[in-house]
Amino acid sequence: MKKKYIYIAALGLVTIPAAAQDTYSNEKMIANDLNGTARYVAMGGAMEALGADISTISSNPAGIGLFKSSQIAISAGMVGQSGAKTSLDPFANGVGFSFNGNKTNASFDQAGFVLARRSGANSFLNLSFNFHKSKNFDQILSAAGLLDHASQNKLTSNKFYGKILKDGNTTTIDAAYGGAYNSKGQYVEGLYEYYDDNKDRQIDYSNGEEFRFGQYQKGYIGTYDFNISGNIHDRVFLGFSVGIHDVHYTSNSVYAETLENNTYGQAWESLRITGTGFDMKVGAIFRPIETSPFRFGVYINTPTFYNLSLAASSDIEGGEIGSEGIKRGSDARLDYKMNTPWKFGLSLGHTVGRYLALGFTYEYSDYSSMDNRIDDGGYYDYYYDIYSSASVSDEVMNRNTDMVLKGVHTLKLGFEYKPISTIALRLGYNYVSPKFESDGFRDQTLDSQGVAYATSTDYTNWKSTNRITAGVGFTFDKLYLDMAYQYSQTNGDFYPFMNYSFNDVDGKNGSNYVAPTSVSNKRNQLLVTLGYRF
Repeated sequence: MKKKYIYIAALGLVTIPAAAQDTYSNEKMIANDLNGTARYVAMGGAMEALGADISTISSNPAGIGLFKSSQIAISAGMVGQSGAKTSLDPFANGVGFSFNGNKTNASFDQAGFVLARRSGANSFLNLSFNFHKSKNFDQILSAAGLLDHASQNKLTSNKFYGKILKDGNTTTIDAAYGGAYNSKGQYVEGLYEYYDDNKDRQIDYSNGEEFRFGQYQKGYIGTYDFNISGNIHDRVFLGFSVGIHDVHYTSNSVYAETLENNTYGQAWESLRITGTGFDMKVGAIFRPIETSPFRFGVYINTPTFYNLSLAASSDIEGGEIGSEGIKRGSDARLDYKMNTPWKFGLSLGHTVGRYLALGFTYEYSDYSSMDNRIDDGGYYDYYYDIYSSASVSDEVMNRNTDMVLKGVHTLKLGFEYKPISTIALRLGYNYVSPKFESDGFRDQTLDSQGVAYATSTDYTNWKSTNRITAGVGFTFDKLYLDMAYQYSQTNGDFYPFMNYSFNDVDGKNGSNYVAPTSVSNKRNQLLVTLGYRF
């Protein structure tokens, strides 16, 4: 059969792309990095019962109650990603591309103070404030693989229009825009026109050969915590914190496919998420035996209630390789809300004299209970001159979240040894269980704004995270200097689009299957804290 290819459409989900909020994009706002003071990081974060470190203000706020003197601390360092690539191997036909991204970045990670005031012979009432970078988004992600006839444009067409008609009387080719209009007047991406052996005009999909993907994410979530805590007779420690979260997330990505008959499609996406949120934390630490330093802690963190704004721009291009393709692009934005899950923690701590400290922490958070919400407008109270916003749960996307995400367990282990009173040696281990179901996928068939406003189809099912930490601390009278190193690794399975079954152009059952590509995020952090006690 001889086919005359008029045009192969560029990649893209909708003809007027906009920003998207869905399970995979909102999940980025849940998990926290292991970050804070160098001592906290070096001990794997296992200080929720040991306390007396300002970083516990964001997990178990009762840890601030163990301070018996005031202090101020500031932390900064470098974060680098090993094994990351900013250029990809060229396609089999020699066509290649690169994308920008910094593998190593400086990072300002923490600044805060504690005011400790004695309220009795063995009791204290403490006030504290701390900023820390709870999430560092800096990451380069790249992937490449064979498509074996699968293609994003097949997903695009079937997602909205189901079976594509082949009858030339009911489907019109529009080469100027790289697609077709069906009998309902709906625009269809990713199709081409050809003439069969009987010289009848036909419509068909494009078969994919290879894909390349590159993404550079950057930004952070800054958390500002305000705390009040108490020490009751050096046996019971109570704390309460209110946190304000400031989101700055940026992603720039490129996705390209080579398709049959020397054609290609390529898409660029620029995405930015900004917004604020708030949460509350309450905790307690108990020392059950008066003559023993052993203690245990419990704490609860409420959801973070986010108000977010998403802005996106998208450009797509397609055509014959070696010639200038047809290009299109647009901009859009979306305001929405989301609530992260509750978090619960249990911790143990013990010290031996003034030379050894051991810590253990367990946390649990049900990621599948994340609440994706639609901004539903609001109302203006003329009497009080106040505008109140309103939102409703996106029930369709929440059902998808329940299927894709699961409960996450976090284990923290920490060790500190002081060979002499002015030097401390520290080791830690931190484990976070997988948050994605192994068969989870970014469902592009949902009747949700998170799908209708999508500019991309890729997703990664990240697996467990393992962190190994070490550090050293020096004390100079009232001044102290701590240093920490952290190695973190998370592996995952990358998909350029969801695997999809459909009715092909001949009315037969078909599939659009692409095998996962293994990816890994390996991060190295060097962190220094300078503090002063007074």
